Amino acid sequence: MPSILRENPEIRSPAELEKARSFLRTVPWWAIILVATGLVLIYLILADPDYTDTFAFLAVGVSVTIRITLIAYLLATVAGLIAGLARTSKNTIVYTISTLYVETARGVPLIVLMLYVAFVIVPAAVSLIHVIGAVAISIGLGSVLGGLADLSIRQINIEARGIIALSFGYGAYEAEVFRAGIQSISRGQMEAARSLGMTYTQAMRFIILPQAIRRVLPPLGNDFISMLKDSSLLTVLAVPELTQLGRLRRASTFRVFETFNVVTFLYLSMTLALSAVVRFIEQRMRIEE
Repeated sequence: MPSILRENPEIRSPAELEKARSFLRTVPWWAIILVATGLVLIYLILADPDYTDTFAFLAVGVSVTIRITLIAYLLATVAGLIAGLARTSKNTIVYTISTLYVETARGVPLIVLMLYVAFVIVPAAVSLIHVIGAVAISIGLGSVLGGLADLSIRQINIEARGIIALSFGYGAYEAEVFRAGIQSISRGQMEAARSLGMTYTQAMRFIILPQAIRRVLPPLGNDFISMLKDSSLLTVLAVPELTQLGRLRRASTFRVFETFNVVTFLYLSMTLALSAVVRFIEQRMRIEE
């Protein structure tokens, strides 16, 4: 066999072949394919009038999608933190209310929850606020709360309802993330803080939460990416985000191929960029630990 290899240098040894196979397995072919496809689409957007017009039409939807995602995620994070703290509370009423919210929101499909919040909960809340304002006027508190009586459901546009619905749904998932993060901290740290004279609130604020938030940053980042994608569900409310504008573009021009190629390219570009940021944060956290 060695003599054959010497006489035929083009034939590689088994070790060299295995090394070549190992190298081929380590190459990120999926990334190469995505980059090549993205370059082709960028060229088409720059050179093809149909792609150029489609991209210009959908660019507005990108800004709307990012705005909705940022605002909804901020609200969902706040709601999730409050609900997560309530889920770890020993108060039966607080625990029951938070658990009811989490289990209900997670047990209903997000698209159904969006419709329910936008067309049932928000109008009901506005009606309740209107009643509170009317009662305030009747008992002489019109200067303080009387303005609530003038609130109308028409003042809350469909984009605001969509943001409320998205944050309401994702708040339940963030609550479980925060609950898991809080419970991952050893109970001894809370006991040590209390033994030093801290109240429960102080111990949670200065000792437990800083450590818990550090641990839950990666899943929070992943949920932000998921929310960016799930914002496309707001198309059922006719919110003019990226998916809705894509549907309008397809209906008006019948350019299905070009429209959804660009829509997919834009979503994929945003999610891949955010994924890179999340991976960077995870690596930094591992190094610091």
